[in-house]
Amino acid sequence: MSNRTGGGRGRGLLLAVRRLLLGSLAALVGTAAGGCVSTIALDRAVIAYDTTAAESVSKQLLLNIARARQNQPMHFTAISTITATYKLAMSAGIGPAMTGERGGLIVPILSKTAEENPTIGISPMQGDEFTQRLLTPFAEQKLTLLLRQGYDVDALLRLLGAEIRLEGPGESRVVYNRPSDREGYPLFRKIMAHLSTVQDHHALHVEPLHFHVTWVVPADSVTPESFLTAYKDFALTYDPEKRSYRVAKRVNGRVMITNYDPDVLTNEERSVLHEKAEEAPANDILLDIRPGFEGGEFPMTGRLRLRSFHEILTFIGRGIEEEPEYDVPADPRTGAIAENPARALDIVESRRRPVGADLVVPLNGYYYALRPQSGYQWNRKAFSMLYQLFQMSVSNVAPAGPAITISK
Repeated sequence: MSNRTGGGRGRGLLLAVRRLLLGSLAALVGTAAGGCVSTIALDRAVIAYDTTAAESVSKQLLLNIARARQNQPMHFTAISTITATYKLAMSAGIGPAMTGERGGLIVPILSKTAEENPTIGISPMQGDEFTQRLLTPFAEQKLTLLLRQGYDVDALLRLLGAEIRLEGPGESRVVYNRPSDREGYPLFRKIMAHLSTVQDHHALHVEPLHFHVTWVVPADSVTPESFLTAYKDFALTYDPEKRSYRVAKRVNGRVMITNYDPDVLTNEERSVLHEKAEEAPANDILLDIRPGFEGGEFPMTGRLRLRSFHEILTFIGRGIEEEPEYDVPADPRTGAIAENPARALDIVESRRRPVGADLVVPLNGYYYALRPQSGYQWNRKAFSMLYQLFQMSVSNVAPAGPAITISK
């Protein structure tokens, strides 16, 4: 009788343990399936790495402005790769509760661990990449890309513009975008403010010239083979009287800044302007503000020369104290202008950490930060533009030096 009772208790205990294990396993599986543990860390990690990478570039930009201020060499290090491995482990079991000598109690044991192992590759910018990205002046096409994104021409060209070569009847003049040029700098600022008002009235055109090149070839020289090879990108019009073909091709020429639509000009006029632009390097842009159109009260003709990214950072760094910018009112012919701050990008330099600044870098006992503003956030927008210019300076040149891999 007693044996049967003991056997029943053993089977009952075994059943209880089995139910407990099944319940624990079901709870563990439910937790993993409901929370999808692998994605919990993944989505947070992607956002965290993205935020860290963007903040790293922003701080490097500010740090190199500080280096330019202190006449130190500039240096950038780019994050080339980020590889993260996630490991998830789960286990379940049972064990005795801590009840001492007063009976026994079985409790479930659940455990779950998650491990992250990121590997970050960074590459110093040097050699040909340094030359291409920092020392080579921006080409005209990148200016048009930025302006098509809605950037203000005044804020953009105060950073990107190096000088304007004005041309007039029998004379020419160069005005530099440097505060040390006491005669040229105020005129440069007045021109930028004027272009901004033309843009505000949706009358500023910054786009390439389009024109047609035509010539005549004998009909006998146009064979089916030559038509498929030499003339496949051209428009051919046959003249039966002269037994010849008129060959025409549409050409996308150099970029111009105008207060009129270049299509109002004749094909010959646009061709002449393109030939004139071709005499200048790729970072020069023709400037033609004519009377009779929006902003024509302040006419001007010349070339705008674009800087390199290194020159932009140097200009901002010198502007902190060595060559500070100053207030320049708009030309009377320009009229009212909404925003015309003294500095293209205002950077604070102080011995103590600036209050209210969210982006700060230290260098040699000084702190550097964007000057906080109330109302219109000119500094934030200008720094965002600087960030965009840096990203647009990316080249296809392979890094000259070895990449550095950091395993965390």
